[in-house]
Amino acid sequence: MRRQVLFLVLSLPSVFGQVSYSIPEEMEKGSLVCNVAQDLGLDLNRLKSGKARIHSGDSAEYIELNRDRGVLLIKERIDRETLCGETTPCALHLQMILENPMELFRITVEITDINDNAPSFASSVTRFEISESAVIGSKFVLEKAIDADIGTNSLQSYSLNPTNNFALKLENQADGTKKVEMVLQKPLDREHNEQMSLLLTALDGGQPRMSGTMQITIMVLDANDNAPIFTKPLYKATIMENSQRGTSVITVSASDKDRGSNGEISYAISNNKRRLSDMFQIDRKTGQVFLIGEIDYEKTKLFQIDIEAKDYGGLSDSSKILIDITDVNDNSPHVKILSKSDTILEDSPENTVIAMLSVNDPDSERNGEAKCNINDEIPFKIQTTMNGFYSLLTELTLDREIASEYNITVTCSDEGVPSLSSSVTLTLKISDVNDNAPVFERSSYEAYIVENNTPGLSIFTVKARDADWNQNARVSYILEDSSVNGVPVSSYVSVSADSGVIHAVRSFDYEQIKDFQFRVKAQDGGSPPLSSNVTVKILIQDQNDNPPQVLYPVQTGGSLVAEMVPRLADVGYLVTKVVAVDVDSGQNAWLSYKLQKATDRALFEVGLQNGEIRTIRQVTDKDAKKQRLTVIVEDNGQPPRSATVIVNVAVADSFPEVLSEYTDFTQDKEYNDNLTFYLVLALAVVSFLFITCLVVIISVKIYRWRQSRILYHSNLPVIPYYPPRYSDTLGTGTLPHVYNYEVCRTTDSRKSDCKFGRAGSQNVLIMDPSSTGTMQRIQTEKSILDEPDSPLEQKPPNNDWRFTQGQRPGPSGATGGPEVAMGTGPWPQPPTEAEQLQALMAAANEVSEATATLGPGTMGLSTRYSPQFTLQHVPDYRQNVYIPGSTATLTSNPQQQQATAQQATQQALPPPQASAQAEPPKAVQTPASKKKSTKKEKK
Repeated sequence: MRRQVLFLVLSLPSVFGQVSYSIPEEMEKGSLVCNVAQDLGLDLNRLKSGKARIHSGDSAEYIELNRDRGVLLIKERIDRETLCGETTPCALHLQMILENPMELFRITVEITDINDNAPSFASSVTRFEISESAVIGSKFVLEKAIDADIGTNSLQSYSLNPTNNFALKLENQADGTKKVEMVLQKPLDREHNEQMSLLLTALDGGQPRMSGTMQITIMVLDANDNAPIFTKPLYKATIMENSQRGTSVITVSASDKDRGSNGEISYAISNNKRRLSDMFQIDRKTGQVFLIGEIDYEKTKLFQIDIEAKDYGGLSDSSKILIDITDVNDNSPHVKILSKSDTILEDSPENTVIAMLSVNDPDSERNGEAKCNINDEIPFKIQTTMNGFYSLLTELTLDREIASEYNITVTCSDEGVPSLSSSVTLTLKISDVNDNAPVFERSSYEAYIVENNTPGLSIFTVKARDADWNQNARVSYILEDSSVNGVPVSSYVSVSADSGVIHAVRSFDYEQIKDFQFRVKAQDGGSPPLSSNVTVKILIQDQNDNPPQVLYPVQTGGSLVAEMVPRLADVGYLVTKVVAVDVDSGQNAWLSYKLQKATDRALFEVGLQNGEIRTIRQVTDKDAKKQRLTVIVEDNGQPPRSATVIVNVAVADSFPEVLSEYTDFTQDKEYNDNLTFYLVLALAVVSFLFITCLVVIISVKIYRWRQSRILYHSNLPVIPYYPPRYSDTLGTGTLPHVYNYEVCRTTDSRKSDCKFGRAGSQNVLIMDPSSTGTMQRIQTEKSILDEPDSPLEQKPPNNDWRFTQGQRPGPSGATGGPEVAMGTGPWPQPPTEAEQLQALMAAANEVSEATATLGPGTMGLSTRYSPQFTLQHVPDYRQNVYIPGSTATLTSNPQQQQATAQQATQQALPPPQASAQAEPPKAVQTPASKKKSTKKEKK
């Protein structure tokens, strides 16, 4: 840098001026140095046009040029000591360079020194160690101070304080500096003053003067000129018995005025008793005495120890330690149970002894005095009987239900500080006594049950608890005897003895009984048993099981009530009001009224809540005179029930007109109500009769066809047949039944007829021979299948029947002769086969004559027929034969064949069918049909 600058300077054609300035160091930044433009005679415009600038020889630029003002200003703070050090004079050499044309000006700025630096030492503290045995006149060289300023502002003098033992000595040297020494003038005593502190001060010559200090510390070294000395001739200490090993007993101390090794002291126990050396130990350096063995106050109460202190120079001193042993409460009371009870009855009296204890404390004095107590909030107490003995007693009456077991803790404490205690726990169980009656969970019960319940339904449960235990707490529930409305309560409810569940015995009806109450007793199983009662109230809840009942208008079968509405009635005219009630309760009895149907629905309306029937519009002459309204009354139950009421309204202005309309209206009402029913009923009856007749006719035709084929084409042999229950008495047969015949004919008796054999004991219809075909049924008890002597079930033979002489069959069928008892005498000679056939044909002829009297329009016929034979023509049933179809094939007379075939057909048909078919035709004529015909005749 310096070469470049120098080269530039030499290359310039000339130097146009040079100025010099002097400024003090440490000027503030921006301070004015000089007006260089004025001093060099330059115009400010020239500085600007020439781009004047300052060039310094080094990199630090302390001064800058202001072109606008033409002055030099301090750019950086200038420290002369940093810039030049000890060189004098100290100056800055600057060059100001201009261009166009190029010019160079030299500027020298001298920096003058100010007293801004105080004298200072390299270290602020210095240390000397001088033995107390040092001789007077000994010298000690001190450190010199340094001052960065120059001239009068530099270091000028030194001073030392205090000067009791040392003095300051200055000596000039060849380089202009001064040598500083400290000289001992008075002997040192470490024991009197072990350490001294001196202050060395250096002063400069500036204005104001500045100084620097250094602290001088002098340590006086010891010499062994003093023996150790104990602080006390006798030491006393106290230690608790049973102290742990390593416990510090006491610390002894001896002092030696010497220092260093001359003042180091070692301690030792001078007593050679082995017992003490085994119990105590002293630290050789600190003098602290420790317990290393076990001590007991009861064995030794005081210890005396001799100790010695010695320094390393051989000087020593001795002393004593007295150690007192203090008794401590180190033994707890010992509790022993001498006797105890494991269980006790809860009704035991107070002050019952349950345990005895002994207490012993090996400590002495107050440490051995023990007091015992038990845990709180239990019904027991403890008492002392004699020194060291205690008794445990009951304090209050016990209650097992409160506590069935007690854990009694007996704690015995001595009076030592701190107190020691020991405890023992006894477990006592309380035996139960039946002293608590069962208690119900509630003082009274209320339960709800919906009516129409199922018998045996569980209503609810009563619950009682017994505070006793086991059998004494086993509760049974009993229903107490009482009556409800004169009826035993047991017919209403029952109680389960074990569970307390109450069941309904019957189905309840809210409309008959709304609530009832009874008492239930709870009894325990103790001896004697204890019990308690509770009242139970059963509330029956209503169900919607009753439909509304209409009170008005009254619905009667024999008369009709009609309401009158005048013609030209205004809108909202009150016609009538339907009044209904519901025996249910609550919302089941809330009724609503609705118009179900009406002759003219646009004319009337019904109030939903009040049942008022009013006109919706004005009544006119065109409206029908007879109005019929059907109002349905419905309750609010779930499901709802309803009732229907018919309101008849007559539109008329006068009562006679209403009366006439009422009469016509009644006839129309009866006709309209019954017409549909009678028509449906008549249609059903006619259909049934037609189908029945059709089935009967077809059955008879098929049967005749089959019988005719058997009659003309059968060649079967005659097989002997004995009727059931036939018996032989003395070689002769008896008749177990009287043979009767019941004839049943259809409406067309010429084409179809049937005869059924009936038992003699059957109730039948009696036909009058003089009648013209109309017959009357007397009595019908049972169906032929249920009759005792029907063909399906026969009675045993009856020996009491008799034949009269007139009923005995003869050859011509005539009757006559006296009555002869039958069944008691022998039968006559068995008839021949021809006689048997002749008797059968005679019976068939008589039947044909009887049926000929029936008219063709007869719906049904039943007769009791007894064939008239002489005794000799009665067939022998021991030789009874079965003739398939009919016996008419054995005769050649056509009329006899026809009669015989008819008889055989009537005998072949089973009696039950005849009875079943004879009754339905009489059911055709019903009361409804009669009523209908009567109405038509009236019309």
